[in-house]
Amino acid sequence: MSRPEFAIVGAGALGSILAAHLVRSGRSVALLARGQRAQQVREQGLRIKGLSEIATPVDLLTDPSQLREAGTLIIATKTPGSEQTMASLRHVRVERALSIQNGVMKDELLSDTYGRERTLGALANTSGELLASGEVLFTRNVNLFVGELDGSMSETARGIVQAIDDAGVRSMLVPDIVSREWSKFVCWVGFVSLSLTTRAITWRFLSDPDAALLIVRLTRELASLAKALGIALTDDRALLELEIVLNGTDAQAVAAVQKAGADYHAKAPEHRMSSLQDLLSGRPLEIHETLGYALRKSQELGLSLPLLASVYSLVSAIDRTRER
Repeated sequence: MSRPEFAIVGAGALGSILAAHLVRSGRSVALLARGQRAQQVREQGLRIKGLSEIATPVDLLTDPSQLREAGTLIIATKTPGSEQTMASLRHVRVERALSIQNGVMKDELLSDTYGRERTLGALANTSGELLASGEVLFTRNVNLFVGELDGSMSETARGIVQAIDDAGVRSMLVPDIVSREWSKFVCWVGFVSLSLTTRAITWRFLSDPDAALLIVRLTRELASLAKALGIALTDDRALLELEIVLNGTDAQAVAAVQKAGADYHAKAPEHRMSSLQDLLSGRPLEIHETLGYALRKSQELGLSLPLLASVYSLVSAIDRTRER
């Protein structure tokens, strides 16, 4: 096939949402999918409902070797197997590559594959759920932040962001993407941990005082790791009011988490973390490349994160012992 403007690897919720919106806006898109999901897309196209109503065919690839080059490569797979995914795409010629996966390990893998100068950082405050029917329920469209890892505001990155935003998925080019990625990550670890252990929809565990206190303590541990790595955090409030959670009293911090719960209750009452969706669907959990990555980094630095270590052991046990 000729070089697509966008190649999206992974046809889960976010990959499908991005691909469908870009196709609808007239952009050329190649979507790489496998197995049952590839069959659904081949037979039904991409079907989005919720915040957008889209039904569109898309150029589908089922083997990474079919993709030779792309303007922008977007990794939208789950994190398990990320290293193998990157290895299978090393041959692809790209202008820029970015990943909307959870965590921060993704930027290291992309930089190792394509070079830091071609790698964009990205984080998505955007949510959806892939339904058994093959439809995708689009539930949150707050912002997709994208930026050069060196903090520059290149015209190439600006064009990518403009194309995605014009397509209907809210996007913004920022100079501090590494800080934003880590700021989300230190909050996200608490969210995903309580999502997996309570199996509750998002607003419910955020609203519970004991769950909220655990989120506060996990967030503070992860913030100490960011500090040890020399990464400044920003209080952009993508998930939490980070300044209050990190520097307020326990009571103030718990109230900030519960406030986030009230916001989810009002704006996205059925929202479930993607980790909970994976757990209930029998898919591998995104913990070893996220929580496990943070724990490995802390060990390299000689930094003790005891609550994270305990939670990581617990969710690893959940992943191993549940019914598939």
